[in-house]
Amino acid sequence: MEDEEATAVLKAVGRQIRAWREAAGMRRSELGAAIGYGEEMVSSVERGRRIPKPEFLDNADEALGAGGKISAMKRDVEEARYPKNVRDLAKLEAAAVELGAYASLHIHGLLQTPEYAEALFAMRRPSYTEDEIERHVAARMARKSVFERVPRPLVTFVQEESTLRRPVGGKMVLRKQLEHLLEVGQLRHVQLQVMPTNQEDHAGMMGPFRVLKLQDGTALGHSAGQLYERLITDPREVQVLEMRYGMIRAQALTPRSSLAFIEKVLGER
Repeated sequence: MEDEEATAVLKAVGRQIRAWREAAGMRRSELGAAIGYGEEMVSSVERGRRIPKPEFLDNADEALGAGGKISAMKRDVEEARYPKNVRDLAKLEAAAVELGAYASLHIHGLLQTPEYAEALFAMRRPSYTEDEIERHVAARMARKSVFERVPRPLVTFVQEESTLRRPVGGKMVLRKQLEHLLEVGQLRHVQLQVMPTNQEDHAGMMGPFRVLKLQDGTALGHSAGQLYERLITDPREVQVLEMRYGMIRAQALTPRSSLAFIEKVLGER
């Protein structure tokens, strides 16, 4: 595991499963046979070395007669599956009243379909395992709850035109992704804009970033590079990002024109 918080959660879950197993008088091999997993998997889960899937917990709950107490840990385990940087970012997004993002390389994570996100993670080098891809996709999809929470935050995006045309995952995946953009763009608390490739004056040439305003009035920035992600808290640096983002939005197509542009690109697929 990559962080102490997740490790602590998984070890606590493992101890609970072991306690219920021993109380039931079952060996690890017997529990594994009863729930469809090998003894080694049961051992790894009990030691907090492997992340159990929801069906593992549900089956163990039933086999051990835990009355829902093991199944109840699914939410904690699911959150522990997500990378720490994703959990930290999700907490900030959950506390934000305004979120703005400029995306220049691909469709922004909060706007991605599962198929598009899976294709992106499959491109990573060094390569992710299938479990790692599943883990990252699940974490990214969980963050999309920002669109559903109440009170609604104001969420704005500026997407480079090139991100609408790059066939990540193939033509059908891209088509579904463009359709999803049109759906999200209709939400009253979301504004989606497109930066045309032929726009000569462009304040976003330094790369993608996002800005967030929290309920207490605090403003933050966030940027990601090849090998790092950085949360920006210095008020002077955040002010620079807010200025740039305002200029980028002014230089991009309006939200209405942007949706029409996306429809046009979709019609070309």
